[in-house]
Amino acid sequence: MSTNNALKNYESSKNVIGYVNRKEATQADYDRIGFMSGLEVHQQLLTKKKLFCNCPAGIFQKPDEYDAELIRHMRPTLSELGEYDGTALMEFKTKKEIIYRIANNTACTYDVDDTPPFPIDREALDISIEISLLSKLKIVGEVHITRKQYLDGSIPTGFQRTAIIGIDGELTLKNNRKIHLIQLSIEEDSCREISDIGHTRIYRTDRLGMPLIETVTSPEMRNPDEVKEVCDHIRFLNRSTGKVRTGIGAGREDVNVSCKGGTRVEIKGVAHTKWIPELSHNEAFRQWALLYIREELLKRCKKEQWKANHVELNHTQFSNVSDAIRKAVENGCKIYAINLPHFKNLLSFFTQPGKPFYDEFINRLKVIACIEKPNMTCSEDLESLLDDAGWKKIARQLNAKEEDAQILFWGPERDIPMALDVIEERALMTFDGVPQETRKSFEDGTTIFERVLPGADRMYPDTDSVPIPLEDAHIEKLRKNIPEDLSERYGQLVIWGIPEDTFSYIFSKNYYPLMKEIMENLDINPKFIGVFFGHKLKYLHGKYGAIPFDIHRLYELFAFLKDRNIDYAIAPKMTEQMFLNPQMDFESILTIMKYKKISKEEIISRIKLLKEKFISAKKGANAHDKINSIMGALKGVSLGNIDLTELSKKI
Repeated sequence: MSTNNALKNYESSKNVIGYVNRKEATQADYDRIGFMSGLEVHQQLLTKKKLFCNCPAGIFQKPDEYDAELIRHMRPTLSELGEYDGTALMEFKTKKEIIYRIANNTACTYDVDDTPPFPIDREALDISIEISLLSKLKIVGEVHITRKQYLDGSIPTGFQRTAIIGIDGELTLKNNRKIHLIQLSIEEDSCREISDIGHTRIYRTDRLGMPLIETVTSPEMRNPDEVKEVCDHIRFLNRSTGKVRTGIGAGREDVNVSCKGGTRVEIKGVAHTKWIPELSHNEAFRQWALLYIREELLKRCKKEQWKANHVELNHTQFSNVSDAIRKAVENGCKIYAINLPHFKNLLSFFTQPGKPFYDEFINRLKVIACIEKPNMTCSEDLESLLDDAGWKKIARQLNAKEEDAQILFWGPERDIPMALDVIEERALMTFDGVPQETRKSFEDGTTIFERVLPGADRMYPDTDSVPIPLEDAHIEKLRKNIPEDLSERYGQLVIWGIPEDTFSYIFSKNYYPLMKEIMENLDINPKFIGVFFGHKLKYLHGKYGAIPFDIHRLYELFAFLKDRNIDYAIAPKMTEQMFLNPQMDFESILTIMKYKKISKEEIISRIKLLKEKFISAKKGANAHDKINSIMGALKGVSLGNIDLTELSKKI
């Protein structure tokens, strides 16, 4: 198939499945494809120590900062029922060599599986109970620590210690719709990946073992925007305690998505909630496309009758090959072609924006066969790496029929058998529709294959840890520490008349308690404080980056202005100086701003003279221009001395 025909097929296939862009999609579109989504929201806890050892939490190292390297090769183990987990088997097939870069000040012998676990950190356990209570979850009577297998190397032990703290809760959205929470667990965080090239994966262990909670919702979200709203609600609820970490990587989401006839696919480790709508939208339609491809393939062939065949190629028989293929040959790679019977027009079928169906094969070759990209092309490639004459030669060598499609791939000789298995396995999955898998997310809203979706077989009891009873008296004591429900805070902001476009920033930074303290103790207008935090401070935060001073200094700022009888309108300008000069006292800030105390009466007395000057200079000007001119002339001396709204009325 020519590149032009492949592009035409890709575009026309969007119409075949009724794909619509997210911005144009309606609830009717999501109901048509049976959109369904749930969440697993992870949040690091703000503790002094890691969860199962005495190492400090929250100290990070750079990729090249380490004192030792440790090499591991992961192997799967049987579950309690004598079965292997699918994910563990997949990771074992990759034959990865795992390298851990260890720093003495962030890891210990427990982290590298040379020491049994210490007792669970009680500070972390108590925070997880408080957040469970805030989430209206029922607290378990005993905490039972279990092991969850991870053979990707992200945890040196090969498993993560985790425990359920609360079950069967709920949260209330702004429209009063309730979302069921299945459970909240506490677990140890994993390593941070540095690189993953070929058969070598490198991690650093600074984050390993930090306390982390996971809140799991039911798959009740009906559209992508609702998924984001629920995720934001959970993250804001966690932050309302003031006992969780914030910043890049401190909060991560796994988004579970399915469509009618599809299956649960987990989009892993979404770093930003703003990515969620596009990711969940595209995943639902990806599944919808895969279901159509399945039906089309089943019309042509039965699964049990389908069989691929392959052949090794000699690149010298092709007169026009791409630089990618030429470079692969120079590096000693073998080139193979594989025939996919009855797959014509399916490889170029749309699955995600910019990604046809053959992209499903590309990333499995990378992940399972460990062949770096670019690693393949196909007879329906949107950017073909081989001319039409080359594809005709390949089709003849494979004894391909008109209704077939071909994949050409290359890689090191030792990886070829696995690559052939991977391609044939994914082709056979096409007959079943949507594979259960975990996918990696990107900012553009697309995803790629990451690993097979883990099953229940990977969970088993931790024989190194005893059950921890939770006394009712202790739970009730912790209940006294929890803040008001997030929905109550939403309602209070509305009552105060604070603009709704400030809510997200206020809750994401947990400024509500500080705002309330300023309003109540200093008797300042709630709407002014809401706009100051939600608009003015947000603007300065975006302009200058991280806030370089203790946020509670803003309480001191307003107390200072109240004590000096200085108008609060000067607060944004003073706050900007606090970004530039974090250690400077308020009196010095006023000095560098050239602020002078002038009475209201003196400022108002200048209006008449300014009016007369304006009229003599610009005869015939309208009243609006007059007011703006006088306001502009007086603004410098007025800031901090008179409310600008009051001054405008006087003018």
